[in-house]
Amino acid sequence: MCHLQLRTLLFVAWVVGYVAFLLSVRRMWMEKYVRSPLARSLFTNMARESDATGPETQEWYRCSPDLLGDVVRPLFLQNRLDSDTQDFLRRSVEKSGWLFTQLYHSFLSTVLSPLVSRTSINGLLGRGAMFVFSGKQFQKLLRVDPEWRAERLLDLGAGDGGVTAVMAAHFREVYTTEVSPPMKWHLQRRNYKLLGVDEWQRTGLQYDLISCLNLLDRCDAPLDLLRDMRRSLVPGTGRVVLAAVLPFQPYVEIGGRWQRPKERLRVKGATWEEQVTNLSAEVFRAAGFEVEAVTRLPYLCEGDMYQDYYVLDDAVFVLKASEE
Repeated sequence: MCHLQLRTLLFVAWVVGYVAFLLSVRRMWMEKYVRSPLARSLFTNMARESDATGPETQEWYRCSPDLLGDVVRPLFLQNRLDSDTQDFLRRSVEKSGWLFTQLYHSFLSTVLSPLVSRTSINGLLGRGAMFVFSGKQFQKLLRVDPEWRAERLLDLGAGDGGVTAVMAAHFREVYTTEVSPPMKWHLQRRNYKLLGVDEWQRTGLQYDLISCLNLLDRCDAPLDLLRDMRRSLVPGTGRVVLAAVLPFQPYVEIGGRWQRPKERLRVKGATWEEQVTNLSAEVFRAAGFEVEAVTRLPYLCEGDMYQDYYVLDDAVFVLKASEE
């Protein structure tokens, strides 16, 4: 047997072993979490009944207003699981059950992870869609009706544009930024105008809305980002919609590795309510913002062969430039 044939045989054996390992892990996972057709059917039926949601999904939206600061408490908006969120969860559950697709994704992720970032891998594979808010939840945050229109939206770190699309219907021009090349391609396919991550602050354009969704804890200079957004708003009427995962744990993804950001943003508090209060009273105020509204929403991501979906706790703020 020649050297090339031996290498080919070893590679094929490795692939077979890897697939067998994934199947065995999936089998154990299924036994542990009862991922059966019956369980899926029960989940789907439960999600269809908005008044019969499980305790887990109710916790995603729970806030104790008494634990919020005096200034923030009257600004809190209570949300709940709605039909668009249920649809996203159903699609995630369905995709997680596509065995051969998930095996393919897992194999390519393992091969590519030393070379490119996780975000770019998701962009290449067309997986890992995110969900922050529904159209109705977005309108409730901004206190606008479905017919409301404005001139310009800028979505920073827009990913594949899925969340951008929820907001885009309200704007005549949609601008985005993104560092991942595959995600840029997705944004261009949606016909969104793409700006460089170091360019948007210097174009001279002013925006009616800037969205900064789960980016503050994933950038190297979060305080500079806040100040740049304030300078780029339409004076008086411009707003920022900012989502932050709490508890606040900043890391930056560089070449597939996670590192601490160069600029430290300190958020005090042990609970969701305490960190929301600290962000509102200290962090945003120091950057020249005041909070107009805040809500608690789940930050959802499509799952994989191990889990139907992933969820983190988001605080979503509407900010306006303070007059000081």
